[in-house]
Amino acid sequence: MLLTVPVQVGADEVQLKSDHPERYTVVKGDTLWDISTRFLKSPWHWPKIWKINQEIKNPHLIYPGDVVVLRWVDGKPVLSVERKDMGTGLPSLPEAGKEPVVERPVDDRTVRLSPRTHSEALEAAIPTIPPNAIVPFLTKPLVVEEDELEQAGYITTGLDDRIALGDSSQFYARGLKDDSAEYYQIFRPGKPIRHPDTGELLAYEALYLGDARVLETGDPSKLVVTAVKQEIIPTDRLLVAPKKASLPYYYPHAPKTQVQGRIVSALNAVAEIGAKTVVGISLGTREGIEEGNVLRIMRHVGTHKDPLTRERYNLPDEDSGLVLIFRTYEKMSYGLIMTSTRPVHLLDAVITP
Repeated sequence: MLLTVPVQVGADEVQLKSDHPERYTVVKGDTLWDISTRFLKSPWHWPKIWKINQEIKNPHLIYPGDVVVLRWVDGKPVLSVERKDMGTGLPSLPEAGKEPVVERPVDDRTVRLSPRTHSEALEAAIPTIPPNAIVPFLTKPLVVEEDELEQAGYITTGLDDRIALGDSSQFYARGLKDDSAEYYQIFRPGKPIRHPDTGELLAYEALYLGDARVLETGDPSKLVVTAVKQEIIPTDRLLVAPKKASLPYYYPHAPKTQVQGRIVSALNAVAEIGAKTVVGISLGTREGIEEGNVLRIMRHVGTHKDPLTRERYNLPDEDSGLVLIFRTYEKMSYGLIMTSTRPVHLLDAVITP
């Protein structure tokens, strides 16, 4: 069976790469972005070309072993996905009742053998982007907003007046408002993140320290440290731990409006930032930013002094790559740099592509 999807070609639409393959077999470890990069000039356009076919169950899921095929129909390119069984990804089985019931003599008895079905384990559908690049950041606090900081609970003291807390240390805390919560994350407010142009406070960095479990509720509540990343001390804050998150299935798309922001932070990066790096941007839900939004990174060159007039003038920003947003807050968001044509720097601009 084939999943047939027409490719829209236009100045602002999907365009094929000149060196695209005619067919490609999906392998474990691929991402939708990787596969799209083989065929398309702008890989984030893949939702526009892999459209849903109503007769196929979960057609947007691509699995290892599927073959992506490029064909031409009426002079227009068409992408198809060849699959063993379009409904489940499993080999097709005979319909019940189609095979005859077999009778086999055993000793003096006749045993009726009905057809037996056989199934194979279904491999996980390939993700949109590399999971290991963002999974550590899906459930850990990256930043904390000002009002959230004021409302967070905090550690008062360890048992026996211990100051530094480690693994299995018990401690008391105040300000825990959710009596039903059992697990907490421990963090320490870091430096403030401000908008580089307006000076507005966007959020505070959240330094993740470890995890804790509630032993007794009350004022104070009693907890025990269950995991430690850094030393934990009194005044460190407590946030209710989110449920374990599965990798979201992102649909890359442009923001609904024209937006413009800046890269304001970079996790685990040095002066120059490259592909597969997590960055914070000065745009959030209040600007309409959603998970899955793709933004174009523009190198912020700044100003230059004219060698003749000696006046300073603005140099235009230069295209540097693409970033896909995977986690949003009110005033800022975090994204993964998917492609970069030149090194990315703090304060580089991000705009609607």
